[in-house]
Amino acid sequence: MNGMAASGKGKFGGVRALVFDLDGTLIDSKLDLALSVDATLQYLGRASLPHETIYSYVGNGAAVLVRRALGDSVTDAEAEEGHRFFLAFYREHMLDNTITYPGVREALEMLGDRPMAVLTNKPVRFSKRILEGLGITKYFRYVYGGNSFETKKPDPEGMKVILRDLAVAPRAAMLVGDSDVDVRTARNAGTWACGVSYGLGFESMRAHPPDLMLDNLAELPVRLNGRCE
Repeated sequence: MNGMAASGKGKFGGVRALVFDLDGTLIDSKLDLALSVDATLQYLGRASLPHETIYSYVGNGAAVLVRRALGDSVTDAEAEEGHRFFLAFYREHMLDNTITYPGVREALEMLGDRPMAVLTNKPVRFSKRILEGLGITKYFRYVYGGNSFETKKPDPEGMKVILRDLAVAPRAAMLVGDSDVDVRTARNAGTWACGVSYGLGFESMRAHPPDLMLDNLAELPVRLNGRCE
């Protein structure tokens, strides 16, 4: 178990609702994202980037991902054209290699007695299609994406809507994610924050540590029940 954050027995016993990030938390989508960025760079006549570099740009939505990949010298027009191409390409290829992380399906099944939702900065239509394609839509009462609201994470707007949807108080909810964006979203909304170490943004959480850190999502049901390994 990673030592970045620890929990005492029963600390999370009041958590009744769970909200999950998508990329890097529930699904390993990094290869399909990187290949879509590669195709976008090729389309715009730019040099390819190492996939590890592309992975570091994920987490703030497709427009930011594309703009970062195109570099500081990119014009607004190029960024918009790149974003358009990326979305079209990714729409056709987003399930080519994407899978759930180990432990995700087991965790969702064990947590099924709690109301759950997804809050991601990925476009909502893509998010729902991926969840459906992987056969895990049934676990979530609500799915919201980066274009569901006026703002994206770490702004708390989406979390506040989900709290109203699920009729739970902030301290009765936990946001589970793989980066500082998710931790800051939880803090801004007043909820608990859980981080996963296997995703794309582990290093960023060193500056924004969550209340609980997991190496496998299947550990979450045990920790919520107040039993520590």
